[in-house]
Amino acid sequence: MGTVPEELKNIRIEDYSYELPEERIAKFPLADRESSKLLLYEGGRIEERSFHDVRRILKAGQTLIFNNTKVIYARLFFQKATGAHIEVFCLEPFVPADYAMNFASCSSCDWSCMVGNLKKWKEGTISCVFDYQGKPVTLQATKLEVKTGGEVIVRFSWDAALSFSEVLEGCGRIPIPPYLNRESEESDKIRYQTIYSKKEGSVAAPTAGLHFTEAILKDLALQGVHTEELTLHVGAGTFRPVKAETIGGHDMHTEHIVVARKLVTALRDKSAEVIAVGTTSVRTLESLYWMGVKLLEGYEDFNSVSQWECYSLPSHYTLKQAMSALADWLEHAETEWLKASTTIIILPGYRYRVVDALFTNFHQPQSTLLLLVAAAIGEDWKNVYAYAMAHGFRFLSYGDSSLLWIKK
Repeated sequence: MGTVPEELKNIRIEDYSYELPEERIAKFPLADRESSKLLLYEGGRIEERSFHDVRRILKAGQTLIFNNTKVIYARLFFQKATGAHIEVFCLEPFVPADYAMNFASCSSCDWSCMVGNLKKWKEGTISCVFDYQGKPVTLQATKLEVKTGGEVIVRFSWDAALSFSEVLEGCGRIPIPPYLNRESEESDKIRYQTIYSKKEGSVAAPTAGLHFTEAILKDLALQGVHTEELTLHVGAGTFRPVKAETIGGHDMHTEHIVVARKLVTALRDKSAEVIAVGTTSVRTLESLYWMGVKLLEGYEDFNSVSQWECYSLPSHYTLKQAMSALADWLEHAETEWLKASTTIIILPGYRYRVVDALFTNFHQPQSTLLLLVAAAIGEDWKNVYAYAMAHGFRFLSYGDSSLLWIKK
């Protein structure tokens, strides 16, 4: 394995900033998902369209890849006997560690959480009572362990014949992004989910997909545009600001992936452009290439990609070789699903191996997501964001969209 080029770790985050006035942050979504603006970028050219124009922009044979994760009602509110309010934010399952098994738990389960007002919860069990289909249910939370970094292992238990998924639905709140500076509303339960969300586990939506409607997907299918799905459960770390002066001082968060063998074989046999819907799909697809490389290089832990690994692994393998290695492993393992994790960071200087274009919203200044965009289109990211600012585009999660063709 090679070494990570120092010029990558020395990228200064302040060089990836722009002025974002508060009034340009979309606090609420538009009433109609597909009525947002769409910025189209290709080969240095920038054009303003409407999102419903994707029917005329995309072509037969191209493949759209969506992240089908579903946002959970991760924010839970408890009150101690003393009156102190405690907020417990569920991050990822601990026991059972498998998402589906944990959500199916029917009496208790453990989660890794962030806890607001933790200093008031020194010991003991806290509880809240909620109504589920006309019957009162008591949910209890017990603090098991405070881990390095401040995460808390919490055991939840409840006194009704409900799954933990139903418990969250009954008493949790959907975790809209903190930069919206407002509490979630009933409408967010629908609008902060993509229409194709299926697999519970995210604490933030893959927001590039919020613009797609059933009508658009139907029309694209009739035109011969292919669609595939993958799952990456988005963690709270997606909102973590880069506080270090250089990106080498920033630790990326690990996110969990589930990919079908069907998608791996489709990528192996790729014959037309792959268009990722959202940065989460981008990170998953590019990570798959490096997992295939690790298999080819004889790594036992091939199904995880660390933050800097893609900059030091051999890069001469073709996409077909990498995907063939993954497809062969899945066949020999007699499984239809690849369960994996990634901590990959995509920076200017990264060469995209799988993705040809991406749909994405407009990201926060000095964020790793903005670095991913800069890796895709180079210094033109400045022109794209300046154009969006000058032409009234709405920014961040509930804002407008862009379709960026990657410079190869």
